[in-house]
Amino acid sequence: MKKIVCFGEVLWDIFPTHKKIGGAPLNVALRLNSLHNNVSIISKIGDDENGELIKKYIQKQGVNINNLQVDDTLHTGEVKVLLNAKGSATYDIQFPRAWDNIVLTNSTEEIVKSSDAFIYGSLVARDTTSRDTLYSLLRLAKFKIFDVNLRSPYYTTEVLNYLMNEASFIKFNDDEIFEITASLNLKTQSLEESIKFIALTTNTKSVCVTKGSNGAILYYNNIFYYNSGYQIDVVDTVGAGDSFLGTLINKLLAKNNPQKAIDYACAVGALVAGSEGANPKITNKEIDEFMLQK
Repeated sequence: MKKIVCFGEVLWDIFPTHKKIGGAPLNVALRLNSLHNNVSIISKIGDDENGELIKKYIQKQGVNINNLQVDDTLHTGEVKVLLNAKGSATYDIQFPRAWDNIVLTNSTEEIVKSSDAFIYGSLVARDTTSRDTLYSLLRLAKFKIFDVNLRSPYYTTEVLNYLMNEASFIKFNDDEIFEITASLNLKTQSLEESIKFIALTTNTKSVCVTKGSNGAILYYNNIFYYNSGYQIDVVDTVGAGDSFLGTLINKLLAKNNPQKAIDYACAVGALVAGSEGANPKITNKEIDEFMLQK
């Protein structure tokens, strides 16, 4: 069991017919928690009904909420989610919200110092207070995992470069890595070249790129590992990448074989895409049986 801290947004995903609790850092935290890690979330909710429901939900799942702050002026986060015919999502992220105002405390500093891994994204750095808190915590963390999450217009090249250079491990999707490498003047359509470029320019030893239904590539200790994806009928893609990341990190921190780690993570990501919402319950038996179908 590893001690892992996830930092960033907690919110409600608002679909046309219903709403679900989400936010990439929370989705990753919940998946890691389901895999029997000691997981804490650093975030902020509003002093409102939506915030109280999130708090109760996270607590019920067993994730540590001692650093889930409450804002008395800003509302709890909300994201309007639209799904196309293939289940792919687009997002309308409300601003400003409580998670834009996460403040640095002695408690947040101590829990990050004592963690085995610290996971953060780019969206939480869209405004000054939470970004400053993140930068301070990055100076204290031992092993830093950057989950790139490009949501226009909430990012800049300057901030992304800083977050990449701080990271021990970076996870992109294929669109994100090509956008970022192009901004750094690399002209290539090769994922491998793009990954090596990021690893070299940011001094990051581990880089992973997801490719939707086509699986993922992991660059780990100077070796590439591949998975070509698993076939599934997609319900919605919300949270699939987050569960992929949580599963992959769980396996790698446990010193599992990297190929087995990426295979298992791709299977979990596919099963999430084949379910409604970001955090469906998935048993080890379901995962093992699903992987045998390939």
